[in-house]
Amino acid sequence: METNNFPGEKSIALLLDPDTVRSESLPEILKVAVESKTDFIMTGGSLTFSSIDDLINSVRQYCSIPVVLFPGNLLQLSQNADLVLLLSLISGRNPELLIGNHVIAAPYLKNIRKKLISVGYILVSCGSKTSVEYISQTEAIPFNKPEIVVATAMAGEMLGLGMIYLEAGSGASNHIPTTIIEAVRENISVPLAVGGGIRNKKEVEKIFNAGANLIILGNGCEKDPNLLAEACKVRDTFRKK
Repeated sequence: METNNFPGEKSIALLLDPDTVRSESLPEILKVAVESKTDFIMTGGSLTFSSIDDLINSVRQYCSIPVVLFPGNLLQLSQNADLVLLLSLISGRNPELLIGNHVIAAPYLKNIRKKLISVGYILVSCGSKTSVEYISQTEAIPFNKPEIVVATAMAGEMLGLGMIYLEAGSGASNHIPTTIIEAVRENISVPLAVGGGIRNKKEVEKIFNAGANLIILGNGCEKDPNLLAEACKVRDTFRKK
């Protein structure tokens, strides 16, 4: 798989957390993913009680959708994914998540450089405090400070990061405001991913309209697989425009 095809103009990714996805429900959600032609399966989470490789292998038993590793920490590194997001948490000031963990991971990842995509990961506060904030020991940028979000995204691109990822966090009360997505889109040229707090197809449509290239769906799809199918229908509509 060529990394220059990621994420595509309008794409949908299903995020599976190895610690929360249930083995009995995995075949059902992946069946929906295949039928709706979901673009990517992302694997990763804030904690690690379960093997990331086991999850990747399980996904491949049921489908051939490209697997993208979304590592929440060093214990979630794997060379078995089709692509690996090399995340730099640029909204925070935790040095380990800006460069420290990357130094440790580099020797392990050196032989799969073609799979790596450098990502500027930006947390935006959209309600209650999320697991990502707590585990990362960083504060999200307040949703009412769009200028800081935009400047952070611009800085990430200027540093050479290949994608910007706006994250409301797992279990967020709301998704990233479309005004922020629009402002970021207007000021960067690299692909823009958006995730967290997305619960229905109208929100998917608004986020695509605002300029997102990739929408990541997680908890909502595990509870309601139909959300994934509806999101892919919205994606298809945008691709026809």
